Amino acid sequence: MEKVFNSKTALKVWNYVRSWVIFIALFLVLRYTGMLAGISYVTGRAIMRTGVMDAHHKESTTGVAKKFNYNFNIRDLNGEIIRVNEFKGKTVFLNLWATWCGPCRLEMPSIERLYQQVDDEKIVFIMLSVDRPQDLNKVKSYISEKEFTFPVFTPADFLPAQLQVKSIPTTFIIGPDGRIVSTEMGATNFDTSEFREFLEQIQAE
Repeated sequence: MEKVFNSKTALKVWNYVRSWVIFIALFLVLRYTGMLAGISYVTGRAIMRTGVMDAHHKESTTGVAKKFNYNFNIRDLNGEIIRVNEFKGKTVFLNLWATWCGPCRLEMPSIERLYQQVDDEKIVFIMLSVDRPQDLNKVKSYISEKEFTFPVFTPADFLPAQLQVKSIPTTFIIGPDGRIVSTEMGATNFDTSEFREFLEQIQAE
């Protein structure tokens, strides 16, 4: 009787684990193929709480981080043009997003919480909207409605090839030495102690 009970218990555990493995595998496929946009916001929030979306700061696989191209300009929501060159020597958190992008909207609350917990004198946030220029008011309304306080910008002219990404959201972390030390693609939870420590470590080096 005990053996039957143990077998049934083991089977239940295996089925539970297998369902989670399949679920996570499916999620990862959706995330990295860009199909995650079709998942509802509520479902995405539930997935985010599992921890599978936590930032893992994917560093260069070659062991040599690429130099970041600072030679472009951005415009804040008041219309002021800023030269990105001005941020050399600081850690930069650069996120490419758009109001129409579901995964972008999903990760933005975690970016806001991260922004509230770090020293913005040392770590510069560039939340760079790639919405169409004619949709600027839509960007402003979205940021105001969500009460986000991180700095939001739009391209003032061309974007360098490094930022011509295949999908959004994509986040680059650039170190004070001007090298891209991490790239995160797809909706990501940045509000973790591990990621905050990672940013602080980059700044301290």
